[in-house]
Amino acid sequence: MSDASPQSPDDSAANRSWWPEFLVLGQRRVRGQMRVLGLSIIVGIVAGLAATVFYVATEAASHFALDGLAGYRPEPAPAGEIKFSWMQPTDTTFRPWLLVLIPTVGGLLAGLIIYTFAPEAEGHGTDSAIAAYHRKQGYMRPIVPIVKIIASALTIGSGGSGGREGPIAQIGAGFGSSLADMLKLRPAERRILLAAGMGAGIGAIFRAPVAGALFAAEVLYSSPEFEPEVILPAALSSVIAYSTFGAIFGWTPLFDTPELAFGSPVQLVGYTLLALAMVPLAMLYTRTFYGITGLFKRMPGPPHIRPAIGACLTGLLGVGLYFSFGEQAVLGVLSFGYAAVQQVLTEPESMSISLLAALALGKLLTTSLTIGSGGSGGVFGPSMVIGACAGGAIGLALREYWPALGADPASYAVVGMAGFFAAAAKTPFSTMIMVSEMTGGYLLLLPALWVCTVSFMLSDRRSIYSQQVESRTRSPAHQASFVRQILAGQTISKLISTGEMRVLKPRDSLAEVFHRFDDATIAVMPVVDDNRRLVGVIDLEEVYLASQAPSLLPLVLAADLMHADVSPVLANESLENVYATFVESGYQALPVVDNLEDRRVQGMIRRGEVASAYLRLLYGRPLSAGSGSSTDS
Repeated sequence: MSDASPQSPDDSAANRSWWPEFLVLGQRRVRGQMRVLGLSIIVGIVAGLAATVFYVATEAASHFALDGLAGYRPEPAPAGEIKFSWMQPTDTTFRPWLLVLIPTVGGLLAGLIIYTFAPEAEGHGTDSAIAAYHRKQGYMRPIVPIVKIIASALTIGSGGSGGREGPIAQIGAGFGSSLADMLKLRPAERRILLAAGMGAGIGAIFRAPVAGALFAAEVLYSSPEFEPEVILPAALSSVIAYSTFGAIFGWTPLFDTPELAFGSPVQLVGYTLLALAMVPLAMLYTRTFYGITGLFKRMPGPPHIRPAIGACLTGLLGVGLYFSFGEQAVLGVLSFGYAAVQQVLTEPESMSISLLAALALGKLLTTSLTIGSGGSGGVFGPSMVIGACAGGAIGLALREYWPALGADPASYAVVGMAGFFAAAAKTPFSTMIMVSEMTGGYLLLLPALWVCTVSFMLSDRRSIYSQQVESRTRSPAHQASFVRQILAGQTISKLISTGEMRVLKPRDSLAEVFHRFDDATIAVMPVVDDNRRLVGVIDLEEVYLASQAPSLLPLVLAADLMHADVSPVLANESLENVYATFVESGYQALPVVDNLEDRRVQGMIRRGEVASAYLRLLYGRPLSAGSGSSTDS
């Protein structure tokens, strides 16, 4: 006989209900974010189109200013660089002296636009978006993305050293913020859309959608911490932005990389040496960048001309390297510098260790001068040049002096890009993925993970993104949530006075309202019907405004002044929920009712009492009966 017994009706019903229950749980999981997730798709479309406009603007400025006027044509061009039919290389003879004049003019124009219309568009952009997330409730002025596109195209297109990530991050973040503001969304939702726009822009411009989503959640903090509520919206917006950008420009990774792979555990010794070299180089980068930024901040005179001074010094440094090392040196230190990265990936033997070292240090200085002076451009792109050149130099040195490690200069260039920026920006995971997507070097994920982890752990606390905070507990954007955690589990029952409370009736005259408020020490008074059921509240501010029109005094009743849409609280309600109700309502006191059906008023609770309760709980002092201030009798 079979041991199997017939399925009971209960079991059958449970099996039949399993799938619908799964759907219900899934629906509940995303319901809270459904609006933000839907809007993230719109943010992704706009960020992809903005990345398209920004890409064309920078390429056009570079073509006409550098190629057309100075004969500056960086070669070899990255594989993913789009060739426009109307931007064919000119036959202009290379004139190095114009590489000083053209960046200066570009910096002057960018400075005039930035400091006239949107001073927050200066610098590398990502910091501004991070600051808006933590300290401005996700708000950015709508004019900032427009100014950022123009100023960045002028700065980078004229030869200033910068990348596309900072500008497009600020452009995408600005649209996310503006969309949330236009739809009157809550600050928390506005912050999420700002971060989603930041990730979408980066995912599109670098053809790195996975890294764009991770970067938006990771770059907000200097510790290995992610912003969890950002990841899903940023993932949707990043995929949509990448798809929009790719549909126009194609799907080729930014750099053409030979087939590279990790082949032996012994190679980790060389990669460890690479990580150890990236840490002091990243420290030098951040200190040089903010040291030069501080010098320009203290410079006398109007800020409008500072980007021109920084760009002029950038051009002088580039020309100096040209006369010292030849044309190859200029290809890395001005504008994007991606030609140097492409060359070290495909032809590392054509470059000497000294040249690669000069390119890394030169790019470090020109980026600090261009962006630190107030010019508009990103710091991620230059970091790729610095990391690739330094990594390539270390790979060449190890191959020559320690061949047993089997060091491949191209592999060290790819991993060096990831390790350097992980130490400089405190974003080890998103940087590792971004470099892999930009180069197609997915077989180097293991050494990249190793180098990013080691370089991040050994790096100091200084980040190239100065507006990062250490963790969620230090973020002003999350202070309210930590207050609610402390208040959770405590009810307001001990904070309600049991004495007689002053109330108003809807037909009370304005004179009676004046009289009741005259002796009261509370700024909000409930309005009740004959059965003591709540019908609304009157705020002292409304009474003051009514008193400014003496002719209306005989006509105004309490019903005319009251707000009927008030949300009362329950005596057994948690302090956490009451705190949230105070934040949403804006009132300084709220009525306490026995239940939400009869709404019979039992007392009032003040906002200050909740704040006092929070402080007592924060320092471990339990609440006791009568610990709140009593209501008026």
